[in-house]
Amino acid sequence: MRALALVCTLNASPAPSSSQRLAEQVMAQLARHDVPGEVVRVADHDVRPGIEVDMGDGDAWPALREKVLAADILLIATPVWLGHPSSVCQRVLERLNAESSETDDQGRPHLYGKVAAVAVVGNEDGAHKVSADVFQGLNDVGFSLAPGAVTYWVGEAMQGTDYQDLDETPEAVASTTKALAANAVHLARLLSDRPYPAA
Repeated sequence: MRALALVCTLNASPAPSSSQRLAEQVMAQLARHDVPGEVVRVADHDVRPGIEVDMGDGDAWPALREKVLAADILLIATPVWLGHPSSVCQRVLERLNAESSETDDQGRPHLYGKVAAVAVVGNEDGAHKVSADVFQGLNDVGFSLAPGAVTYWVGEAMQGTDYQDLDETPEAVASTTKALAANAVHLARLLSDRPYPAA
């Protein structure tokens, strides 16, 4: 089992990122279940707009796509911007949309049997709406979602405190993150043993 976190902050490295911090915490919990993984900040790569597997001309998505296909669990981490997932997150979902027409030798989309989860941060409300948007996109392209497939933190509206600024992780976030990891690993192992049937 392997996991991949795609961090959809608007900021390239080495800028600090609350989305990155929460993604790393999820990955640490997955590692406790013997699921190693990698955290990738999407803004560090030239991911072109579009809904194709490869948009050409130096598009960095094909290399990230290989990481997605090699993972059993995908975590999408996004901030809330104007009540929505980040534009980087939307671009990732659009690029994943290309997988709808990519199938295995039994006619199943490549992403069937893979598990997805979401991490959301922001200093405004909207974590449930954002996770719902991302959940639907991930499910549309073939990912399965375990119960409790989101962990999030949102600060007080119109204030300047970010998740990365907290001295310690709030217990509610820590326990939710722990449950997300346990449920995602459980479902991924079940699907590995019992794949979805061919259509």
